[in-house]
Amino acid sequence: MASIKDVAAEAGVSVATVSRALNGHPSVSPAARARVLAAVETLGYRPNAVARSLRTHQTRTLGLVISDVLNPYFAELARSVEEEARALGYSVIIGNADERPDLQDHHVATLLDRRIDGLLVSPTDGGSPGMLDAVRAGTPMVFVDRWLPGVDVPVVRSDGRKAVRDLVAHLHALGHRRLAIIAGPAATTTGRERVDAFREALGAYGLPLPDAYIGQGDFQAGSGRRVTEGFLALPEPPEVVFAADNLMALGALDAIRARGLRVPDDIALAAFDDIRWFVHTDPPITAIAQSTGELGRAAVRALVDRIGGRPGESVTLPARLVPRRSCGEPDPARSPSPVRRSTP
Repeated sequence: MASIKDVAAEAGVSVATVSRALNGHPSVSPAARARVLAAVETLGYRPNAVARSLRTHQTRTLGLVISDVLNPYFAELARSVEEEARALGYSVIIGNADERPDLQDHHVATLLDRRIDGLLVSPTDGGSPGMLDAVRAGTPMVFVDRWLPGVDVPVVRSDGRKAVRDLVAHLHALGHRRLAIIAGPAATTTGRERVDAFREALGAYGLPLPDAYIGQGDFQAGSGRRVTEGFLALPEPPEVVFAADNLMALGALDAIRARGLRVPDDIALAAFDDIRWFVHTDPPITAIAQSTGELGRAAVRALVDRIGGRPGESVTLPARLVPRRSCGEPDPARSPSPVRRSTP
């Protein structure tokens, strides 16, 4: 393997000049930089990343700790993070917290031991002590998708409240009045926000959200199946099940089919977090789509800003409703107008 000395000899410059040229130092003339780059290409030279990290105190590596690597949403998020990081000259190491605070702490500690330059985290249920210690220690960090209120870290996320209102308007126009929700963990910001948005949207149409129509899930398919079985066993089952996550929606679909029921003829189904599978289910599932790729890219840019000593901006992107056949066909005779409430 060619060394930096070989590159210097090939280019006819000093080893110091090669180092400065490869690091973009302004003192190197364009002609000398061109000779160095040509020598690097000819010899197939690869800089020693370990030695460079010891010299610069940077590894050009980012850590990404996500809540569930098996969730298609987080898989797509991780892919966009890796692509943007690579475009900016960084590598990414991924840790899967599996919705467990202890595993999240384990990955945070391991990544910090590897001298990563910064962390992207989608906090698990309620966060974890190790992650908060890393924040207090000044580790460059950005929260993505979820966040911890009161923690001074930039947040890159979607705001799904308008999309939830659009979903309820769509369901109301289709004639649905008994709407239930499979909620995510109440300790997560996304879990709370989606239930609150759903309740508020129903209230605009004068529709209640009884406790019996709020099922506690955990963003896993099994909980979607369990909660939906409970809904279907009620004396008056809901007409619609809205799952606040894609995996819980798939679990709900399993429970509905196990009862011999059909979507949407017997019960309608909608989900938060659109995934590619939803267009292949029978029927295709109505979903709220997030700009997952842009979320990942924006999170990387914010983190790189933090690493460079800049503030790093929080970013909030809108989500959008994608209507499909799982909630029924539109009836032009029905109006989606909400109940108008007088202001005091």
